Amino acid sequence: MVGAGSWGTAFASVLAANGVDTILWGRRTETVDQINDAGRNEAYLPGVELPPSLRATDDLEEALARAPVVVMGIPSHAFREKTVEIAPLLARDAVLVSLTKGIERDTLMRMSQVAAEAADVPVDRVAVLSGPNLAKEVAKGLPGASVVACRDAARAQALQRLFHAPTFRVYTNTDVVGVEIGGATKNVVAIAAGVADGLGYGENALAALVTRGLVEITRLGVRLGADPLTFAGLAGVGDLVATCLSKQSRNHHVGEELGKGRKLDEIIASMNMVAEGVKSCAGILAMAEGVACDMPIASRVNMVLNHGADMKEMVDSLLTRDAEPEFMGIVGGA
Repeated sequence: MVGAGSWGTAFASVLAANGVDTILWGRRTETVDQINDAGRNEAYLPGVELPPSLRATDDLEEALARAPVVVMGIPSHAFREKTVEIAPLLARDAVLVSLTKGIERDTLMRMSQVAAEAADVPVDRVAVLSGPNLAKEVAKGLPGASVVACRDAARAQALQRLFHAPTFRVYTNTDVVGVEIGGATKNVVAIAAGVADGLGYGENALAALVTRGLVEITRLGVRLGADPLTFAGLAGVGDLVATCLSKQSRNHHVGEELGKGRKLDEIIASMNMVAEGVKSCAGILAMAEGVACDMPIASRVNMVLNHGADMKEMVDSLLTRDAEPEFMGIVGGA
């Protein structure tokens, strides 16, 4: 497991607790020492006890030596650099699995594409894991589920057997595009959901926002070649609901604080973890523009995040848009 942040540590703890020989790489020696000596990662999962069988190291070569499966829990902005670094250390037939829910801003590539290119491995040796997985709940062993997607169905099934645990159900999918688009774009909608909460707009507005967010996520996915059914699953509506409604969500927190009037720079400076939606929003819109896909919620979020637009004006512009068929751009050839 490469990356000892909240989700990387949580996922590694699931595997270790389930009897999988797991070693977690972290860049901070103090974090590594705390995991090994105290069974904790207080910087990212405060108050959570980790399995005694989970080992940590700050030595990449030690972490990757002979590992048949390498899981990447690196933020999107650093994903390529770290993948290039580990590429010479990978075992001959190692499978790469991405946990990262974002896109590369400059290239507009999904993380599985970045992994395949940066590590120079075939795309059918790259998989992604996504779903409604709030890290602290997973690390505590609370029940949850996820989906592992790989173009090679047999590899997806092998990873399912490896990752599946009593409190962590894993399903398979071969629609890598859909699973990654769902995981990346829900972060932007979660910022919008947080804004609605911060402005006190109520639960009807929140439900409408989440539902319409799912429509534009699906619309983009379909334009990019995804199966629309994927967005009715764990990587679509499941992840969207968890991220938009939970106070544990970093992206929801950013939006809620914006809604309360705080400045973005101030909010980000107060966080020790990355809110992927902030970094991915502009790239997602550029991706949508490339396939002529309308994303009204994401476009307003981007105006607030990257162009200093007034939040109330952006909300009002959403509410006063012309009405349209509910599933325009997804079904019926519209």
